[in-house]
Amino acid sequence: MAGGDAEGGLTRKAPVALTIAGSDSGAGAGIQADIKTFAALGVYGTSALTAVTAQNTLGVRAVFTLPAGIVAAQIDAIFEDFEVAAVKIGMLSGLEIVEVVVEAVLRHSPRFVVFDPVMIASSGDPLVAPAAIAAMRSRLFPLLDCLTPNLAEAAAFLGEPPARDEADMARQGRALLELGPRAVLMKGGHLESVEAVDLLIAQAGARRYAGPRIASRNLHGTGCTLSAAISAYVARGRDLEEAVMEAKTFVEKAIGAGRDVILGGGSGPLMHLPLGT
Repeated sequence: MAGGDAEGGLTRKAPVALTIAGSDSGAGAGIQADIKTFAALGVYGTSALTAVTAQNTLGVRAVFTLPAGIVAAQIDAIFEDFEVAAVKIGMLSGLEIVEVVVEAVLRHSPRFVVFDPVMIASSGDPLVAPAAIAAMRSRLFPLLDCLTPNLAEAAAFLGEPPARDEADMARQGRALLELGPRAVLMKGGHLESVEAVDLLIAQAGARRYAGPRIASRNLHGTGCTLSAAISAYVARGRDLEEAVMEAKTFVEKAIGAGRDVILGGGSGPLMHLPLGT
């Protein structure tokens, strides 16, 4: 017999996050990395797939973009039934997908939205159609609480070469901020520096986050994991600056946990959850 709150003992809520992203068949990035991150951080993860990729640690073999209608239906289904505390957006591979996601965000007005603009896979394979980039800039950016580009992605949006130092990162972050997001997290993982430095740029100023560089070939899904962790920590009540700090620490631990694990012959994944013994 189905019971209500008292009858069935339903007495507490779990924080809920939604990831809108592509599927990675190798499970190192995309929806799979996001769901693992949510679970590791005590958040109930829901998902809306935008694309299916055939990939492994060696690279992307094929990409199939889902029909825009089914993407919208997935998002609507989640908001109709769950109290979503944070939304993470990842791979938006086509113009129609960008448009339906924009419309869904406008329709449901989520409390927090972070966008990790997945445009190029770790292997160097392009994942986003060029026609979608202008729509991201003009329509999606103004709806974001945080944009989290790496150096190549930031450069692509601005039509410039990638930043080569922290001063250039900060300048590009401010330029992206002018396009509408409330904050921009410039990820400096590819910068040639002793530390791994990220810069959170907002109208009130900038905050620098520095951490150790961990030598590892298993870095697939780092950007997905960071943005998912930010949304998870926001769902748990942190403000953005705290969420970025804790998310960066989580990613460092996940890289460290996975650096000696043999999975595939290329760029392997992080370890979001401990492996069984």
